[in-house]
Amino acid sequence: MTDVLGLTRELVALDTAGRAEDDAIAVLAPRLQDAGFALDVVRLDSGRSTLVAEWRTDLDVPPLCLSGHLDTVPLGAAPWSFDPLRAEPDGDRLHGRGTSDMKGGVAAIVLAAIAAATGRPRRSGLRLVLTAAEETGSAGAVGAAVRLTGRPSGPLVITEPTANAVAHGHKGALWLTARATGVTAHGSMPHLGDNAITKLAAATTRLTDYRFPGDPHPVMGAPTINVATFHAGLNTNSVPDLAEATVDVRTVAGQDHTTVLADLAACAGPSVALAPLVDLPPVWTDPHQEWAASVADAVADITGVPTGEPVTMTFFTDASVLTPAFGGVPTVICGPGEPSQAHVTDEWCSITRLAESVAVLERLCRDWCGL
Repeated sequence: MTDVLGLTRELVALDTAGRAEDDAIAVLAPRLQDAGFALDVVRLDSGRSTLVAEWRTDLDVPPLCLSGHLDTVPLGAAPWSFDPLRAEPDGDRLHGRGTSDMKGGVAAIVLAAIAAATGRPRRSGLRLVLTAAEETGSAGAVGAAVRLTGRPSGPLVITEPTANAVAHGHKGALWLTARATGVTAHGSMPHLGDNAITKLAAATTRLTDYRFPGDPHPVMGAPTINVATFHAGLNTNSVPDLAEATVDVRTVAGQDHTTVLADLAACAGPSVALAPLVDLPPVWTDPHQEWAASVADAVADITGVPTGEPVTMTFFTDASVLTPAFGGVPTVICGPGEPSQAHVTDEWCSITRLAESVAVLERLCRDWCGL
């Protein structure tokens, strides 16, 4: 059977930067089908699909769900020291785009699930959701959630990069467009126009200075807001009649995005229109919840790293879609990649952690299924 290093390298060799997730599915689907998984391909766009693979979901207890995404971000403009599509080992490091975020995590899911599926489950089965288009707002997870409507699900494991630590959730992402309009005029007669830039600049300054009500979350900390882009202007000698910005808001458990948007719109003022680009809620599972605690115990046992204080991630995952779609199931994020390596030049993942991840996930599968 293919080892996790080999399968990760095979996946990294495929360029899935915002495209061609079907190429990855072509590698993974036959392995899962041969292991007895029933496959369902959920089409998103040409060449872009999500794979749902299920094993023994006919048993009394809803299946454990393991999920990861197949797309990556582009390479960027900076030169790489390693071929980003070769996944070349360098000691314990495996370099390449997606090694940490998150083809290593996907490879671990698939191999752990295949290993577990050699047994006879007494209690439950497995569901794998390997998604397209996570990096741009979880569109593939949305399609999978629609397809899985009405099918009960057990807990959810997302193998995004955590260096095999257990994270009990992550912040939400509310990305907004901010738009101001005005009236153009000749630059020598600005009093005849209405400058959209000054309106939007004042509003984005107010948003940057905005302080969210309430106390910080005890684990996630405080929500954040960042004005990320600003585009405006016709030419130097014209009054601009349109200005647009994007705003990245990261929310914490307990915040309602509808309320957050209304509060930020009031802060921006009536001359600026705010509209959602991405609306993904935060995810939080109590570390003392029985299954979540058992995950932490398994990870500590296999990695040899004692369980520390509860942590969450700042980045969003497909759990923002899948967890509520599955009825608020207990959810953890735990994967072999390095959080600091997501989206960077010369991205790498620890080969040791890849093997640990397979062992952790196989343990979770066997425990949940009663193998």
